[in-house]
Amino acid sequence: MDVRYSTNPAAARGFDTAQLRRHFLVEDVFVPGELRLTYSHEDRVVLGGAVPGAEPLRLESDDTLRTDHFCERRELAAFCVDGRGAVVCDRTVYPVERGDLVYIGRGTREVSFTSADPAAPARFYLASAPAHQDLPTTSVHAKDVTPVELGATETSNERTIRRYIDGTLVESCQLIMGWTQLSPGSVWNTMPAHTHLRRTECYFYFDLDEDARLVHLLGEPDETRHLIVRNEQAVISPSWSIHCGAATGSYSFIWFMAGENYRFDDMDHVAMAALR
Repeated sequence: MDVRYSTNPAAARGFDTAQLRRHFLVEDVFVPGELRLTYSHEDRVVLGGAVPGAEPLRLESDDTLRTDHFCERRELAAFCVDGRGAVVCDRTVYPVERGDLVYIGRGTREVSFTSADPAAPARFYLASAPAHQDLPTTSVHAKDVTPVELGATETSNERTIRRYIDGTLVESCQLIMGWTQLSPGSVWNTMPAHTHLRRTECYFYFDLDEDARLVHLLGEPDETRHLIVRNEQAVISPSWSIHCGAATGSYSFIWFMAGENYRFDDMDHVAMAALR
């Protein structure tokens, strides 16, 4: 498990490119045949990826957590980015394909991931946060999530948002999670920008062409910095930072939040004129 420590805005102002990438960018989310995790001290979130081959990949605890099993004091969401497979929770099998999600409640002792076809393995994006209550493990299929259309072609941000975990389809302790898809010809996400000082948010970008790149903006509104991001990489955004970006083509991203409250719309908008 890769560990990332918390940052403060004053320190981040002096980061060079390598330091920015080390603190905020997760580059190797998916590695064939492996399960990789990154632990952030920003609200103690964990993100990662699992790409099972012929053998299942089992989610184990780590000395970073100091628990007997991963979900002993945590909730977890597994989103199927590609392929077909299953999430197995305490011997209950939840089949999934692209766009499906399994929410795994606190107290689940055994979690593993399988691929239906090892030659075309499933790719699971994982998001976790500490939890203070036990809630039922639930699967959500993409077809059951109501899409919300936002933006416009004139502003290059026409997009579809699907909220998987926000207290409606799935009840969670503090995890809020969804999937945003940019329409062809649109490239901007989350602009005008905002912050939310009560929550950390992480973005996982995918569906980018191999030679495409995305510019993710972060930092204080009047001291912005940027990361160059390629396909299937994630960004950890502290509560004090904006989080938005634009790419050389359309793409998708999974966002998840955890922190002080449980309100999707709790955000502090930043006027375009205030950005520097």
